[in-house]
Amino acid sequence: MTKSRSHADRMRRRELYDAATGLGGPRLLPWTTPDGRPCYLSTDGKGYLSSLADSIEVVQLGMGEELLGYAREVLAPGTPAQSATEYRWLASRLAESLTDALRVAESRGRRIPDVEEDAAERV
Repeated sequence: MTKSRSHADRMRRRELYDAATGLGGPRLLPWTTPDGRPCYLSTDGKGYLSSLADSIEVVQLGMGEELLGYAREVLAPGTPAQSATEYRWLASRLAESLTDALRVAESRGRRIPDVEEDAAERV
């Protein structure tokens, strides 16, 4: 049994769907303000900043994938132990990469239309 969405949740998803399809609304960008707050862009998905955001998302995910490969090598059985400073550096970079990946996932997830909601609105 699925939990029904609140009106506010449905409206938020509709606004984000509209943004993704060019009908207006904000897009969560893959960077933050200097004090760590999220950045949004009102866009139709076709402008320079949208393209820049798409490119940065690709770079962030690629860097995360490379970092994960490095972490797997460092942590593989039989690999010589690293210093605490090196492990701390690795953990910090992994945390940064995970933060970026989650922001990308949230941004892209918000732009996916809710199929159940769309079907209910057509009825």
